Amino acid sequence: MAERVLLADDDPHLLSALRRQLGETFDLTTAASGGEAIKCVQGAAERPFAVVVCDMRMPGMDGIETLKKIREVAPETVRMMLTGNADQQTAIQAINHGNIFRFFTKPCPAPELEEGINDGIAQFRLVTVERDLLERTLAGSLKVLVEIGSMNDPVGHRAAERMSEWVHLLTTEFRMPQRWQLETAATLLAIGQVMIPPEVVAKQHAGERLTEVERSIVDRSPEAARNLVANIPRLEKVAEILYLQDRGYDGSGFPADGPVGEAIPYDARVLKILKDLAVATEGGPLTRASFAVLDKNAASYDPRLLIKVRAALESTISASAPKIIEVPLSALRVGQTILSDIRQSNGHLVLAANTKVSEAQIERLRNLRKIFTFVEPIKVRV
Repeated sequence: MAERVLLADDDPHLLSALRRQLGETFDLTTAASGGEAIKCVQGAAERPFAVVVCDMRMPGMDGIETLKKIREVAPETVRMMLTGNADQQTAIQAINHGNIFRFFTKPCPAPELEEGINDGIAQFRLVTVERDLLERTLAGSLKVLVEIGSMNDPVGHRAAERMSEWVHLLTTEFRMPQRWQLETAATLLAIGQVMIPPEVVAKQHAGERLTEVERSIVDRSPEAARNLVANIPRLEKVAEILYLQDRGYDGSGFPADGPVGEAIPYDARVLKILKDLAVATEGGPLTRASFAVLDKNAASYDPRLLIKVRAALESTISASAPKIIEVPLSALRVGQTILSDIRQSNGHLVLAANTKVSEAQIERLRNLRKIFTFVEPIKVRV
């Protein structure tokens, strides 16, 4: 499928000529003004334009302003300028503000313009291929980190999984702006626990009293999470969110010398609410009583955010109980949510209740069952 090319010019005769000369080579769309060009780009999210060629002198919005706005909407689209006003100042402004790839002067021979558009398409493909590769690499890295975290701390993994679902609800059904960094931080919440000895993790979740040294290790787990994630490209802000996950709006919590109030990043403030809410549910369903637990320490939370999150998530609380069945471990399938802990016969916790089971976890259970016996059957939500 040919890449899409947008031509923007207020001269209908020029657009008609370019359609005749280039229409068989490229998938062309034309716009008679800067505003129309921007609307075309905004409506092309599913199949974006590879190249935009824009005239400089157009009524209402000139080419520089048009390309600047297109860059904001579709930064990967390659931008070019075609103008009869080829003075040095115009070129400088186009390069600095429109970040253009090519600068053509009128009249421009069709073969020259075609060659430039082909170069732009090649650049677009290079950028998008690199982006896709980076995104797949990043997604794979995150998946590995999440799986490692789930093996070391099943309870923490369960809480992170629920928080990711809540973030998804907030950003989709309740129109909170899309915040991929918050969703990523929620997914990686338990990664700092890998630096905590398993015995201490078990004591923590059992509610046993920790020694002063053990408490210090647990309290500093957000720092460990930050240090691990900060090494991954594009996740610097996610690392900061994880570092401040326990920082209270009133200045309480770790780190002691951290920011206070509005100085705490927005996503970290949301994460603090969701994390404490997950703890308040104690692995069970979300209830209004869970929010009542947070009310006891209300100063720790951004008051406006707490109201917003509460209003959104309370509306999802179901009055009816889920349908539950009991199955042997061998019948457990990817994507099912377990409603009872999966434990070995010696009591060792492998997966915590309310965990949505992944393919890696199924494989791990399959291998463990070759060596150990488990408490069966287990409860699964239908």
